[in-house]
Amino acid sequence: MDLTIWAHDLAGSLLAEPLPRRWAHSQGVAARAQSLAGILGDDAELLWAAAMLHDIGYTPSLATTGFHPLDGARYLRDRSAADERLVRLVANHSYALLEAEERGLREELEGEFPILDHAGLVDALVYCDMTTTPDGTPTTVDARLAEIVTRYDCDSVVGRFIRRADEDLRAAVHRVEARLILAER
Repeated sequence: MDLTIWAHDLAGSLLAEPLPRRWAHSQGVAARAQSLAGILGDDAELLWAAAMLHDIGYTPSLATTGFHPLDGARYLRDRSAADERLVRLVANHSYALLEAEERGLREELEGEFPILDHAGLVDALVYCDMTTTPDGTPTTVDARLAEIVTRYDCDSVVGRFIRRADEDLRAAVHRVEARLILAER
């Protein structure tokens, strides 16, 4: 089966009914991934699938640790036989390792799902996630980070994580934007 059809169907089956806003976000992130096809070459389909599946760990039936990158990646690895690169992208999307550390799950995440050694692909998924609103529409990294900060108390796990990851998230987005500009020339 085509990877994009499989990813769309799986994400839809897990998110559409219990978490319609998260489903809209995932579809928007995948649309952003599609816009990067020209700079990703053979990895475009993999990025699209990771974008579509990156938040499946929020699904209540999958949320065993309460940390969606780890829960989603474990589901993909254990119950769907997904490609290892796809699983590792989902596990580590948007600097998840920093949030895992805040949650006391860094060793588990690193041990089970090492960060993919393809910085351009990792950055591309950050770009897609950090330039898409919770409702699935395009936005800027500045607006997205500001929106996240307003949703979480600064002393919460996510509040601490987002402050720690802010510079890295912005840098990843800017690296992808620079690649897009170069590709247009």
